[in-house]
Amino acid sequence: MVPRKVKLADNTITKEEISSLATWLQEDHQLTKGPLTRAFEAQFAQYIGTKYAVMVNSGSSANLLMAYSLVEGGYLPNKKVIVPAVSWVTTLSPFVQLGFECYLCDSDPSDLGIDLEHLEQLLKLHRPALLILVHILGHPNQMNEIKTLCSNYSCLIIEDACEALGSEYAGEKAGALSLAGSFSFYYGHHISTIEGGMIVLNDERLYNIMLSIRSHGWSRDVMPEYQHAWQHEHAIDEFREFYTFYYAGFNLRPTDLNAYLGILQLQRLPEIISIRKRNYELYQKALPEFWSQISQKSLVSSFAYGTFVNNRLEVFSHLKASGIECRPLVCGSMGRQPFWIKRYGEEHLPVADLVHDYGLYLPNHARITPEDIAYVANCFHSVAKPIHIPT
Repeated sequence: MVPRKVKLADNTITKEEISSLATWLQEDHQLTKGPLTRAFEAQFAQYIGTKYAVMVNSGSSANLLMAYSLVEGGYLPNKKVIVPAVSWVTTLSPFVQLGFECYLCDSDPSDLGIDLEHLEQLLKLHRPALLILVHILGHPNQMNEIKTLCSNYSCLIIEDACEALGSEYAGEKAGALSLAGSFSFYYGHHISTIEGGMIVLNDERLYNIMLSIRSHGWSRDVMPEYQHAWQHEHAIDEFREFYTFYYAGFNLRPTDLNAYLGILQLQRLPEIISIRKRNYELYQKALPEFWSQISQKSLVSSFAYGTFVNNRLEVFSHLKASGIECRPLVCGSMGRQPFWIKRYGEEHLPVADLVHDYGLYLPNHARITPEDIAYVANCFHSVAKPIHIPT
């Protein structure tokens, strides 16, 4: 018998959306960043609950743009940053590339977000200017406690919310819980624009700096009052203005093709979140003896179902033979990734090491059915050995 196929992630773009895009393409619209990009940004900001949104060509670019704009805007009194040990390479790598001193923070054993005790130790010892959070697999961090600690030590907070589109903490959406938040629209994320990302924020000055740096460092996209102020400050005449660069910028722009898909996808996001949340709850019911994430004061827009097993390779092999994809829990600990070890040496943190050695996650996406969940849980249950995680 051919086993059932259950993919780890699946395309969110429907045939109807592709057909709609094909029709739009034949109507001779602007394809480069233009009016549809601005429309998608406005709709996305409204959904998240922020004043502004800046679309870019990937979630990784969103993190890079956040980091560099904070530096160029003079928001940081030093170049020290705390990054979750359990995160993603491009959560951390922009800060490495920009010459920051980077400190890895261990994970909370309940939600896999920032560990509060370790965070306070790092804040006391290093007095960093910035903390970037990751809401692991859609589970929000303990934001009230984190905000209090960071306020006590004058540390700004930004979010990598790429796994948490639609998640909420105390009624506010992930990404809007700090100075700025990033999202990814890559294949397999909650919604997709093929490639693409977004930053959301409320700070008008930072927003305009991001608009400039996103496109080479020029002023063409910024609000008129900022454009005029920059021209006046640097004595730039009208002839030179379009080719004057106020920041050493990048080209991180999306296209209106990406934005067209984003507008269509955003309409379906509530349904997608509902399915992902249902799937997560089905896994919890089916696998009660295995560890699962718990978030306080939160609505979880589940990215995947994370857990720990004592025989990970055996589980992986069995699931693969059964037609089920699985993977390490995000990518383990940053402190044990080769790029970190080459620069700083191997770094061991208790919970992050458990994630690295025993963590995995099971499929969750909008095309998985309850029958698929039951099949995955049964196959997993037949071979997996639970491991106790101290809390």
